[in-house]
Amino acid sequence: MKLIIAYIQPERLNAVKQALFENDVKRMSITNALGCGQQMGYSETYRGATVEVNLLKKIRVEIAVNNDFVQPCIEAIVKGAKTGEIGDGKIFVLELAECVRIRTSETGQTAIG
Repeated sequence: MKLIIAYIQPERLNAVKQALFENDVKRMSITNALGCGQQMGYSETYRGATVEVNLLKKIRVEIAVNNDFVQPCIEAIVKGAKTGEIGDGKIFVLELAECVRIRTSETGQTAIG
C-alpha cells in the first residue's frame, strides 16, 4: 500500500481528476495549500504599495492506493497536471503502514478498496 501526495496548480485540478477517473482511481482527498518552489513567487502593486507574494496557491491531492494502482495513478496525475512550465508540481510516494476503514473495521488492502 502506498500514499501518493501530489501538489498541483489549482487550474489543473479538473484535468487531474478526469485522468484519475479514466485510470479507475476514484478515491482521493483534496486540500488547498500554499507553497513556493522554483517559481519563487511574484510582486504586485496594491493601492500604490508593492507587495511580494512568496507563497503561491497549490492543490494537495492525497490518494491511498494498493500497489497495483501506484503507476497508473502517477501517470494520470502527470497527464492531467503537466504543462511543461515551472510550477507544474511534485508527486511524493510514501509507504503506507496500515489502513483501517472505520465503518467496517476492515484493515489493509481491503480497507483501501
